[in-house]
Amino acid sequence: MSHLLDRLNFFQSKELDQFSNGHGQTTCENRDWEDTYRNRWRHDKVVRSTHGVNCTGSCSWKIYVKSGIVTWETQQTDYPRTRPDLPNHEPRGCARGASYSWYLYSANRVKNPLIRGKLMKAWRKMRENLSPTAAWKALQEDPILRATYVKTRGKGGFVRANWDEATEIIAAANAYTAKTYGPDRVFGFSPIPAMSMVSYAAGSRYLSLLGGTVMSFYDWYCDLPPASPMTWGEQTDVPESADWYNSGFLLLWGSNVPQTRTPDAHFYTEARYRGTKSAVICPDYSEAAKFGDIWLAPKQGTDSALAMAMGHVILREFHLDRQTEYFEDYCRKYSDFPMLVRLEEKDGKLIPGRFLRADDLRGKLGEKNNPEWKTVAWDSKANGPCAPNGSVGYRWGEDGEWNLEERAKGADTMLQMSNILEGDHDDIVGVDFPYFGGEATENFVKCEHPDVLTKNIPVKRIKTDKGEVIVATVFDLFCANYGLDRGLGGDWVATDYAEDIPYTPAWAEKITGVSADKIETVAREFARNAEKTNGKSMIILGAGLNHWYHMDMNYRGIINMLVMCGCVGQSGGGWSHYVGQEKLRPQTGWQPLAFALDWMRPPRHMNSTSAWYAHTDQWRYEQLATDEILSPTAPEGDWDASLIDYNIRAERMGWLLSLIHISEPTRPY
Repeated sequence: MSHLLDRLNFFQSKELDQFSNGHGQTTCENRDWEDTYRNRWRHDKVVRSTHGVNCTGSCSWKIYVKSGIVTWETQQTDYPRTRPDLPNHEPRGCARGASYSWYLYSANRVKNPLIRGKLMKAWRKMRENLSPTAAWKALQEDPILRATYVKTRGKGGFVRANWDEATEIIAAANAYTAKTYGPDRVFGFSPIPAMSMVSYAAGSRYLSLLGGTVMSFYDWYCDLPPASPMTWGEQTDVPESADWYNSGFLLLWGSNVPQTRTPDAHFYTEARYRGTKSAVICPDYSEAAKFGDIWLAPKQGTDSALAMAMGHVILREFHLDRQTEYFEDYCRKYSDFPMLVRLEEKDGKLIPGRFLRADDLRGKLGEKNNPEWKTVAWDSKANGPCAPNGSVGYRWGEDGEWNLEERAKGADTMLQMSNILEGDHDDIVGVDFPYFGGEATENFVKCEHPDVLTKNIPVKRIKTDKGEVIVATVFDLFCANYGLDRGLGGDWVATDYAEDIPYTPAWAEKITGVSADKIETVAREFARNAEKTNGKSMIILGAGLNHWYHMDMNYRGIINMLVMCGCVGQSGGGWSHYVGQEKLRPQTGWQPLAFALDWMRPPRHMNSTSAWYAHTDQWRYEQLATDEILSPTAPEGDWDASLIDYNIRAERMGWLLSLIHISEPTRPY
């Protein structure tokens, strides 16, 4: 009888025996059908690999292979322990990785080079009688023939080619461009290291050996938070995700950890078993929100207002009404709060200018090496100005001073953060601060306040070689900008969180939609934990904040909170912008390979954002004018220029590296 009829024979007993007191039985049924799923999991070998996608999780996987075909994959479980007091890194992986083999064999995957049909036809015609470089030269120098494929761009028309033909065209084009216009006109964008360090190195090494220009990637697709180089001068030096476990308070701000940082998410969930408190800030009820002890849902794009209001609370409760010893000590040592800023006159009013420098003062404070690069603070011990260790002027030309020790000229110092006390200031003056809240577009709440807010600041008057200057500490300007009333009078400062003054919780509630009491609660608990743990409060943030035009304001508001609470540089504290596993063990050996440092130095690097903006003529279609984003307190200058003009000025003055040296228009191939 057939298997089908056997299965339909319900009334015939197939029992052979019973066990477990009749609760189980053995039967004589045919079980050949089980071979179907058993064959699904059979394999010839297991290899180690990872998934070559734009993910810096770099998870290690066991790949099961049968007859050269990937059948399935599971997570590796042999990660080394890093510290005995941290959870295992494993298992690392996600549902997307577990189904990656589907992508390998998908009908949608491009498995062959594709070349525009018009170009392919012209190329093959030329190659009948010419060498590759001669063929490309003839193709480029015939305007009618070149136009046949250039004018079809954006209209599809790709045809399949073989790898030999595709690489030959690319090589011929690169050789022609390098010979005709110079090798720096060949610039390329290699697969990013997050996809494959080896693949990236292959492309960047080729460009470097050719003399071409290696384009950046981190800034181009807006993963680089510009607030980091603005504040610290480096890219994003953040901890690895395991450090989340060491935190006492985790604030997830625009980062949906379980979904977008799945391999690392277990450190977040495991930290909660240690008593770590968690707050989640995101407009939607995300996968991360369900893990939080409190969820704040601000209107999209208003994060900087929320951060300013939290900073207002932290300054009021932990720096002004009560001076937290750890915070004061940290900010005096590791921030620019004690540094003196010159106040400059504009239209009869004072505005914050640049730092006071040793070079400004008579005798240059005894500094002979780079005095124009050494900032000045007031030393309470010596009751006078000093150039404390650690500013950029100490970086070159002398040894042992480029550090953050509380010393100046070999003597111990006690830097003064504020001139608020009666005997510490010479005068109280009004200083103008710009306010951009009134410029909100129709999609945001517009707060009707003046675009310039005058606030009273305690100042000192210091004599320089060019006369007397008025200076204030960064901290005093900082508190004034946050709208904190310190008993100095004025209209745009507040003593009560409920006042409608810029940067109070009540002000932020109107803009963000988050209730003022929640803003106060999260700010207060974040700072209180940092006080008790010496800075173990951490903010995990990501693309939810960074992919906005004003992302620098979002991030700098958050960075300010971390500095106020002494969190940056502390294990379990600081900020964790998602850059994945960037601190790679093989990086030292990989860099010479990737950038051909064994053949030439330095490598030719260029930021992609500026390169594409300039060389694809995007600047011609720019609709944003300079005066639309100009601060009302901006110094006098030539502001009547387009944005590309400022990019070019930065290149000419050496602020922005540009290695595509244009002397005449270059025709893209």
